[in-house]
Amino acid sequence: MFLRWSVLLRLIVILFSFTSSIAHAEYALNLPRGASVVSTEIHNLHMITLWVCVVIGIVVYGLMVYAIVRHRKAAGYKAAAFHESTTVEIIWTIIPFVILIAMAVPATRVLILMSDTSNADVTIQVTGHRWFWQYDYIDEGFNFFSYISTPEEETLNLAPKNPHYLLQVDKPMVIPVGKKIRFLITGKDTIHSWWVPDLGIKRDAIPGFVNEVWTFVDADKPGTYRGQCAELCGTKHGYMPIVVEAKTQDQYITWINEQKKANAPKPEAANKTYGLEELMKQGEQKYNQICAMCHQTSGKGNPPTFPALDGSQIVTKPEHKVEQLRQIIAGKNAMPPFGAQLSDLDIAAIATYERNAWGNKTGDIIQPSDVKTVRDQLKK
Repeated sequence: MFLRWSVLLRLIVILFSFTSSIAHAEYALNLPRGASVVSTEIHNLHMITLWVCVVIGIVVYGLMVYAIVRHRKAAGYKAAAFHESTTVEIIWTIIPFVILIAMAVPATRVLILMSDTSNADVTIQVTGHRWFWQYDYIDEGFNFFSYISTPEEETLNLAPKNPHYLLQVDKPMVIPVGKKIRFLITGKDTIHSWWVPDLGIKRDAIPGFVNEVWTFVDADKPGTYRGQCAELCGTKHGYMPIVVEAKTQDQYITWINEQKKANAPKPEAANKTYGLEELMKQGEQKYNQICAMCHQTSGKGNPPTFPALDGSQIVTKPEHKVEQLRQIIAGKNAMPPFGAQLSDLDIAAIATYERNAWGNKTGDIIQPSDVKTVRDQLKK
């Protein structure tokens, strides 16, 4: 017996010796308090429930241990022969009922608080796509798309992983501190889930349905808060990170003005001609941001769902130019439509890049005017 315990003790010591000081610093046994009013209330409710469970556990297991030790057979006690007790039945029915009612009061209060999206200062629509997020600032009249920005080399274990591996994006959502933010959450293609633990938010993004939720970040807690899709939404489910930056009111207004300026319509002359080098440079950047998630930076794809583009007839044959643009604009099968989020120049650059990257040295150049023509055809 002593040998068994000594071996177990050694195993425990070895296990803890492999745990680094960094792991100790990050290790937590409790839920985070978060930075918002909602997350704080959820944490407080959790603590109330936890301590109720602790007290119940101490009482129940204390009585069990007392009964086992005090009334053990070795001490000369003999088990009682009664079959049932009406009094005991009533007691252990009433006590749990009272505990549940007592716990239901604060739980109901928190649920009502979480559902109250009235009197919001800012309203943002969150739309889940395969596999990225779209943020519409309804009051300000602009929107943008947020894609994962973790380098592919890290996901393929070709480079060291950074501290925010799979939790970084090219364009984070920005909200002001000290303001009530209302989120309208929906989906475009399949069910996603927008989850940011530090803000106390987790809502399903369901196509054809709008869920509402809100948050209020304390004025003294500006910072960056990260989350991810919490619904198994497809092959790239793990590549839908969420980054929310909470800024001061002045910083938020400055950011809003910058976004309005960046999202202002840019007059692109339909007859303007771009060179191959210029289109390839912009096309590579946009392709790696949007298309590489499914088709890979190498163009090899993930067959059969996401076919290879390297050597594909649709991006090498001149007669398939229109179909290539149609698929980028309107989507096909698992590929979502990108027409609403990409300009004619962006689409022309991507199409040109696909026709001249990897082994596809076609020399073809697609201009924004070609994209506009296909758009007009799809509208008919």
